Amino acid sequence: MAASGVVLEVIHRYKYQRALWFEPFLAELMIQQAEPVLKAGSWDAVVPVPLHPLKEREREFNQAERLAAHLGKRLGIPIQKHLLKRIKPTPTQTFLNKAARQANMQGAFRMNSPLNCQRIILIDDVFTTGATTNACARVLAEAGAGPICVWTVARGI
Repeated sequence: MAASGVVLEVIHRYKYQRALWFEPFLAELMIQQAEPVLKAGSWDAVVPVPLHPLKEREREFNQAERLAAHLGKRLGIPIQKHLLKRIKPTPTQTFLNKAARQANMQGAFRMNSPLNCQRIILIDDVFTTGATTNACARVLAEAGAGPICVWTVARGI
């Protein structure tokens, strides 16, 4: 689903104004699309895109982690919220162009433990240029992950 109009407004209120009452709606949007596709495969873990600890303290929650929990529960797949760690306090990507987003994500993530070909579902709220999820997937792959798929609530414009 394109992240424009009402959906984008709901995501921004959820994320930046702590409008947590939107969470079930947003999770269900993602699950409706992801569940039929993911049930056909065999997945080992759901991994949310991590926030830097400073940003998570400021926001008081990680939206990707909370959305991942809904998906993991529905599919019966464990959540690995500590597998990836954000080590660089990057500024928000909202107002950056594609090249700046990619540069912003350089060296932003690291693994907390090696993988052994696990099949990973990577979760974020919005996919715009793919800079964040690509950076996460690269680190997961370098650590030994098997197939990695990415699911988000919406695709940015």
